[in-house]
Amino acid sequence: MTVVPQTEGTEPLSANHASLAFGVPTSEPGMIYALSVSGGIRLTAREQRSVVFGRNRPDVHVCLGEDDLRISRNQGSVTFRDGQWWLANTGHRALELPRSMTLFPEDEPFPVEEGYTPVFVNGTARRRHLLELYVAGADGQLPRPAPDAATLRDKPWKLRADERLALISLAQKYLLHDVHPQPCTWLQTATDLNALQTDESWGAKRVERLISGVRRRLSRAGVAGLTREEVGEPVGNALNHNLITELLRTRTLVPPDVLLLDEL
Repeated sequence: MTVVPQTEGTEPLSANHASLAFGVPTSEPGMIYALSVSGGIRLTAREQRSVVFGRNRPDVHVCLGEDDLRISRNQGSVTFRDGQWWLANTGHRALELPRSMTLFPEDEPFPVEEGYTPVFVNGTARRRHLLELYVAGADGQLPRPAPDAATLRDKPWKLRADERLALISLAQKYLLHDVHPQPCTWLQTATDLNALQTDESWGAKRVERLISGVRRRLSRAGVAGLTREEVGEPVGNALNHNLITELLRTRTLVPPDVLLLDEL
């Protein structure tokens, strides 16, 4: 397969481009952005235009899993047709979408909604490759922020490196867009962190202490729902769920963060 030459309205994105989870500049309505760790492309919406992705760098617009033989040379494409971008699986591995949806090679193309869509592909061993998609809305603007100014901040919350790593592990089901995500337990979080084989040693008590400290800090700053007094008994997972929700809403944690667990 040979990719057609780039035409007007096509622009490459560098490997250093910020995650699309942070949004895109004001763009022509329907413009699509596609990005992996290797770089990407943005493309205006024109009938039958396509973005092709896979591991064969010379023949695709977005290289995904270049050194992973589990990823197909042509793993998939996103094509504009009848006023809508459609995601197709043309490879051998399933594409994992938000809300626990899975797109198999035998499935019909799937409509890509306006805004941000992360697409994961499982590779060799525990490797997971991420393709980020972003479709500009009808007015070309970013989605408006939620009006709850008491708990939302324009800037991400500051976290220490050890706090961030623990929170990514705790919130991995949210970052992977499980349909009914729950925080991992203290023990499971510690077990997963120890499996990364870093120089640090993790225990359930250390994880609990770190994350409880983040909750207290954000609660003092005005974030609601992070204390037992506010939530009431039985607490269950409510405190950590509310913490993770705040971190996602303020983009302190974004879906690409989960790749750090594989990289380590």
